[in-house]
Amino acid sequence: MKGAFSAPGDYIYFKSQVPLHKIPIGTKQWRYYDFGPKVVPPLICLPGTAGTADVYYKQIMSLSMKGYRIISVDIPRVWNHHEWIQAFEKFLDAIDVHHIHLYGTSLGGFLAQLFAQHRPRRVRSLVLSNSFLDTCSFSAAMPWASIVSWTPSFLLKRYVLTGIRDGPHEPFIADSVDFVVSQVETLSREDLASRLTLTVDAASVGSLLLSDSLITIMDTNDYCAIPQQLKDQLCERYPGARRAYLKSGGDFPFLSRPDEVNLHLQLHLRRVGVEARPDLVRSNPREGNGGGNPSEKNDKQEDPDDTSKDDQGTSENSSAQNQPPLAPETSESHSLDGQLDNAKIWHLGFMKKQHIVSLPTQILLQVTWEIVSLHFMPLYMGTMYIILNNSWKFRQAV
Repeated sequence: MKGAFSAPGDYIYFKSQVPLHKIPIGTKQWRYYDFGPKVVPPLICLPGTAGTADVYYKQIMSLSMKGYRIISVDIPRVWNHHEWIQAFEKFLDAIDVHHIHLYGTSLGGFLAQLFAQHRPRRVRSLVLSNSFLDTCSFSAAMPWASIVSWTPSFLLKRYVLTGIRDGPHEPFIADSVDFVVSQVETLSREDLASRLTLTVDAASVGSLLLSDSLITIMDTNDYCAIPQQLKDQLCERYPGARRAYLKSGGDFPFLSRPDEVNLHLQLHLRRVGVEARPDLVRSNPREGNGGGNPSEKNDKQEDPDDTSKDDQGTSENSSAQNQPPLAPETSESHSLDGQLDNAKIWHLGFMKKQHIVSLPTQILLQVTWEIVSLHFMPLYMGTMYIILNNSWKFRQAV
């Protein structure tokens, strides 16, 4: 969250290889990635309030190489949980997907549980990370929820970002925070308002027909924006669920600890009967139907035990396993390789310096932001009160 942001080299490569889909369904605009063999039942990733479809790019690239189909979606502009259930069902019908496995983090995990409760025939399993069962505590902490749809974009972004722990982080956690902050900057005021509305709209997860054995709860042990009490309630609700604990990872372990998260996701999919098809992985992800996978280089699927051992190896080996092989060499591919190498080198050098160089600038911006917020928020809230009060008086007079 400090200094200028530079997109990671592996994310640049991901964007060059995996197509982003945008389709209108009714009044909703859906933005998503769909990558992997279509014959495999998909794992659909649902982000939290601050996330987009892009935050799961490490899971898409790694698991698709092993023969799994991964779909990552943006939460569309819906304003209550009933509307979410209907919109998501229409989305699944539009992309011709019937039986799904859901991986949801934070708000995404809550929405995944609601969908599993109301559409039990479609959901085969759940992976919940840093999630919760009801919205009571969030609505109590946000007394201005009734005017969230009128709140300016900069205030909504500030409110979302204040939920992310600031301060000194381990480098890999700091990188994950920077990436998510850059994604928040891409969200419109309506997107943020709808997600915050879903967070505070009165709702709770009822009993699921899904067996606890088909649920995996994946949490971090260091810190998280979701209170520990809410995470404990989730574990108590599903006593027979598998537990997957990460020693560290912060709010976004799918970015900060991708190898461990991918390992747990792979183990979950195997346990619930999803059979990977590495034989259908393609040499070029942009060839063939439905975004086939990066290459046939990994036809021999790695065992999860081997993957966990590789985590202790060199960073070069880890990078080589997570990166899909390059497409056939052309003059354009040579140019792209050069750009990616330069981006990676520049990014690594910049990340080492940014926390030192940008400290005075960050302090100045923080102070300025606080002054502006303190002066204009009371004025804005007073204006809203006057408008609502006069509107009520006018309706009584009429």
